[in-house]
Amino acid sequence: MSDLKLIETYKSFLQNYSQEQLRYIPEQGVWSVGQMYDHLNVVAHEYLDCVEDCEKADEEEHQGKTEFGEYLFNIGCFPPIKIKLPEELDAPSDNSESKEEIIEEIDRLMNRMRELETRVGKINPQYKMKHGGFGWLNAQEWLSLVGMHFRHHLRQKYELDQRLKNIGVLSRE
Repeated sequence: MSDLKLIETYKSFLQNYSQEQLRYIPEQGVWSVGQMYDHLNVVAHEYLDCVEDCEKADEEEHQGKTEFGEYLFNIGCFPPIKIKLPEELDAPSDNSESKEEIIEEIDRLMNRMRELETRVGKINPQYKMKHGGFGWLNAQEWLSLVGMHFRHHLRQKYELDQRLKNIGVLSRE
């Protein structure tokens, strides 16, 4: 499934939630579905900012990825584990957006991705930006991270849906 098709699928999933369900926090330390969507959008735009930074670069970077970054790109996805960010990077995601606002944000994200996909092939692959955990990534790698990140959160979405079903606020279809 293409990255844009995956994000479109996330968008279609939104139709299954009421506003109350989007904002429901099952327990301390666990995000709501709305917070997960906010996180996905915020991080995707950060990755796309790095694509644009690579495009603007004027100096080649010959440093590579970290060992984990190499592993990640060799398998083409995040490993099926929960990843805990350092405290300074782990700010709580927004839990106030309406379903309509989330949909608008997803649409903006998809439009931005479509535009960058048309340009990414022309960006020198030696123009790179540093990722804190994965090392130095070029524009194509940053763009690929968007889809990898959305795929990684599918399990979290499933777990949140199960919690909503268990308390009877999401249908069991």
